[in-house]
Amino acid sequence: MKEDESLRIEIGGINFGNPVLVAGGTFGFGEEYSQLIDINELGGIVTKTVTMEPREGNLPPRLAETPCGLLNAIGLENPGVEVFIKTKFPFLQKLNTRIIVSIGGEDEEDYFHLGQRLSHLEGIDGLEVNISCPNVLKGGFILGTKPKLVFSLVKGLKNVVDFPLIVKLTPNVTDIVEIAQAAKEGGADALSLINTLWGMAIDVETRKPKLGNITGGLSGPAIKPVAVRMVWQVFQKVGLPIIGMGGIMSTEDALEFILAGASAIAIGTANFVDPQTPFKVKEGIREYLNKKGIGNFRELIGTININ
Repeated sequence: MKEDESLRIEIGGINFGNPVLVAGGTFGFGEEYSQLIDINELGGIVTKTVTMEPREGNLPPRLAETPCGLLNAIGLENPGVEVFIKTKFPFLQKLNTRIIVSIGGEDEEDYFHLGQRLSHLEGIDGLEVNISCPNVLKGGFILGTKPKLVFSLVKGLKNVVDFPLIVKLTPNVTDIVEIAQAAKEGGADALSLINTLWGMAIDVETRKPKLGNITGGLSGPAIKPVAVRMVWQVFQKVGLPIIGMGGIMSTEDALEFILAGASAIAIGTANFVDPQTPFKVKEGIREYLNKKGIGNFRELIGTININ
């Protein structure tokens, strides 16, 4: 299906047919959802995070529902980059949508090696640099909380790959703008925010944590106000295109992010509730433009009325 020109958006050198993506970690490698939806109707896919070596992930239980949210502690379970290239990527190559591969590592060298290994593949439109997963003992989360480490990682990765780099930020910091600015100075082409909030839940009958990892990442509607606030802060100060995410369940949710400054949005937890959510949101944005007499989606970005 030919996309409506009014929904097209360019982010960090990547041209998206529409501004509705699916978030990393919630959509597998695409094939898992292919029997349920037409993936080509999405603006883009952000894959599950790929690491150098296979990861079994954390001990179960890995999921726990909370009021208006979901705690997860998957632990970046994935088959490793070599298996991804041989068994997962061929499916992605056949799709007619933008493919963003999420990468994660325990140290800078892991990210550099991943970038170099993936740089030879045709069909990748960009890399999402996951420096924000709260469910691993080493790497991303720690790297993503220290501006100097963020700058060093992004700068080094930029030197070894030609892909546009979308840096995924953690909300578990004192100053999100400081981290975003460090990513920009390192050479990031765009930012995605936010990843999950670090949380915990306890079964009061057994007095045990509800997650095998004890703590996990909170997603879903409960975190949306925090995510919208952080997108707005970063938009005001940093000057990089933003892919906003965190609790988007409806068109209205998505529009909040866009008005706050997001150039696109990514839907995560809602995919588990209703896989049609991205398409409902896309159509809802189109209807909103028509209702408001707005000719192009880009005219909405960052137009919150503060006065």
